[in-house]
Amino acid sequence: MLSLPQRNRLLQRLRFLYGEEAERLLPRLDALIGRYGVDLCGREDTPSRYDERSSVLITYGDSICAEGERPLRTLRRFLHKQLRGTVSTVHLLPFFPYSSDDGFSVIDFRRVDPELGQWEDLSELGKEFSLMFDLVLNHCSRRSEWFQDFVTGIAPARWYFLPMDPATDLSAVVRPRSSPLLTKTSTRDGPAWVWTTFSEDQIDLNWQNPDVLFEFLDILFLYLARGCRIFRLDAVAYLWKELGTGCIHLPQTHEVVKLLRDLLFWTAPEAMLLTETNVPHEENLSYFGEGDEAHMVYNFSLPPLLLHALLRGDGTLLKDWLASLPQLPPGRTFFNFTASHDGIGVRPLQGLVSEKEIDWVLEQARLRGGRISMKADPGGGESPYELNITYRDALGDPGDPQRGLQRFLCSQAVALALPGVPGVYIHSLFGTRNDEEGLKATGRNRSINRRKWREADLIEWLRDAHGGARVYRTYLKILTVRREHRAFHPDGKMTLLETDASLLGFLRVSPDGGERILCLFNLAGKRKNLRAAKIRRLAGIGGEVGLADLLRGRVLNRGQRELRLEPFGFQWLQVTGG
Repeated sequence: MLSLPQRNRLLQRLRFLYGEEAERLLPRLDALIGRYGVDLCGREDTPSRYDERSSVLITYGDSICAEGERPLRTLRRFLHKQLRGTVSTVHLLPFFPYSSDDGFSVIDFRRVDPELGQWEDLSELGKEFSLMFDLVLNHCSRRSEWFQDFVTGIAPARWYFLPMDPATDLSAVVRPRSSPLLTKTSTRDGPAWVWTTFSEDQIDLNWQNPDVLFEFLDILFLYLARGCRIFRLDAVAYLWKELGTGCIHLPQTHEVVKLLRDLLFWTAPEAMLLTETNVPHEENLSYFGEGDEAHMVYNFSLPPLLLHALLRGDGTLLKDWLASLPQLPPGRTFFNFTASHDGIGVRPLQGLVSEKEIDWVLEQARLRGGRISMKADPGGGESPYELNITYRDALGDPGDPQRGLQRFLCSQAVALALPGVPGVYIHSLFGTRNDEEGLKATGRNRSINRRKWREADLIEWLRDAHGGARVYRTYLKILTVRREHRAFHPDGKMTLLETDASLLGFLRVSPDGGERILCLFNLAGKRKNLRAAKIRRLAGIGGEVGLADLLRGRVLNRGQRELRLEPFGFQWLQVTGG
């Protein structure tokens, strides 16, 4: 049973969302908690949820396949052999029965897609890795039982959706896609136009109906029981709809996140919420709330800014943005990534990069085989939404493949050194190239970065010096070094060095101040010879201390006058002594 303080806090949140209905909802919540046999925790301190050993591998359940074997078993076997002790968490992208969008049009939130495996396969994976699941809150598949009940008029799901008069003025609604916002469907009572933010197959749910909330609270507890410890709130920004508004980032949406946070804190205090909001930077930060919303937010501006810096050989805009990042208090951190199952967001550049520079980045992506996905703008017209390309190819050099490869490795070393928890997309780990065959087969831009590897082909690729071997070996080395040093704790401080435009440098310091690591990155295609005395002075490091090159396993001579960085080279230098 909920304690009195817990009941009062939840009652306040439910009243904000549902008004006078709140009183009758609390007994339902008691019953739900009782059904799962969850122990309620009354603690008010903040448990440790992450440290320097924390990292997340992002993968589909069938990113690696073998003949005659369930993909989840193949994935588990590969990760057991290759990544145990290197990454801490596996983000298993939607593994439910689905009808489109590679899993994000969910037919049944409570089942594992039998084409992938069973719940038992996830339990086995969870014995060696922490697990991260998606809560696809905004929509479900038109083939779901919920939507079929809407079509035939069966309660309670007949009220789970948002039929609208097509004459309604919806011009203020912020769109992440260029497809129609309303989709016509036939029902027992005649034609209906339902809200479809992302596609005609992904029908938006009506969160003004508390029954929808309770469906997802039940799903939350189910996932907890199945081992989930990080909940990725997919497309959460669009959750609540209110006519006359942009229907994005509404106060009710934030209140739902706060309610989920409270329930997790009382039932599974080690669990975390991660909000996925592909929007401009300041909007993204709003999901930290006042420390009462997300534990982590996606650092969406990092991938395109880092891409821009390395392609231009000029980190001015990247460094300005890094300097603006807040020093977050313990318990809140960024989820740092460069690539994911989606594309490289363009909207997160708004307000940070000029339209001219954005156009230049788009053209560079096209030259490297990328595609551009669009969104609808208020009042008509379209604008770029994301780049669809592998991050390795986005940083490639058609005339010098090795130069492009080193540029890509530099990008990953930057992301892994920044304050926050790193998210590593499986195709970045492998150095996967653009999947033109997959793109041709589906006709969907995002397929270019969602290759499905045959296990035998992948193993051969990772052994090939001209394939993924160098990427994979380097990545494992960087991940291993990172997890061994407290200076890379997500709560550790970062101090930027004042350097020229083509050099990125910062000092990472452990939360207790006991360890310092100097991180240097050459963003340009020319060798840089750095005066050691100047770099020490900028980093506040005295000449009496030593510097140990962590990635190459050697100690720099204290009398060394220069530090050499090859084109797109990088060094992590631990301060020793002093």
